[in-house]
Amino acid sequence: MIELSHIEKRFGDNVILKDISLTIPEGTVTALVGPSGGGKSTLLRCINLLEIPTAGTIRIGEETATFQPGKKPSWQDIQKIRRQTGMVFQNFQLFPHQTAIQNVMEGLTTVLRWPQDKARARAVELLTKVGMAHKIDAWPSTLSGGQQQRVAIARALAPSPRVLLCDEPTSALDPELAAEVVDVLGKLANEGTTMVMATHDLRLASKIANNVVFLEAGNIVETGSSRNIFSNPAQERTKQFISTLNSGLSYDI
Repeated sequence: MIELSHIEKRFGDNVILKDISLTIPEGTVTALVGPSGGGKSTLLRCINLLEIPTAGTIRIGEETATFQPGKKPSWQDIQKIRRQTGMVFQNFQLFPHQTAIQNVMEGLTTVLRWPQDKARARAVELLTKVGMAHKIDAWPSTLSGGQQQRVAIARALAPSPRVLLCDEPTSALDPELAAEVVDVLGKLANEGTTMVMATHDLRLASKIANNVVFLEAGNIVETGSSRNIFSNPAQERTKQFISTLNSGLSYDI
């Protein structure tokens, strides 16, 4: 389970996240949706401490970290939370000088100190899972955007994180390539992978997410099940935003 309690994030005098409290059950998919600048990506980056919250508490499984204004957390506290998470970025962020399999193995061998043969076996397993077994020795520059993102998903899953965090995983892709990534994420969701994703892609959120959090101006406007948020939102602002979903377009997953 992931618990966020009274999370605040400031950049100078600018308050980006305002008293955010959320509980994310294990084995579920939660989508963070809302207009640009609403705080979705910042909240996601706070969960794995790429951004350090100004205040509040994060608990992932048995690990807890509390933040206070003006007090810098220890490297050990940061790492114990960060190692519970895997991160998938909007623009893939694969190492261009490494092949697909080397990208997946990198964290296992350099951070976790796995032996090469064990790391390679894990990488092959995950690249097969995401449909990239035939490209294990390919360089990122030779892969399509959808293929690169699938490698990035395999890399994020390699150390068996408690939660997979996805920051706009389809926004850099055209609809056809995005569908490849949605297919992989859908399969992971069906397997019970805990995921939190920040996305503008309401089709992705409506197809995969169990729960939806609507953020605007750093505040939670509404939370609820995917079905309720997309079919019968309680807040008028949520209704306005959800109306931008084009029901004529959908992913086949």
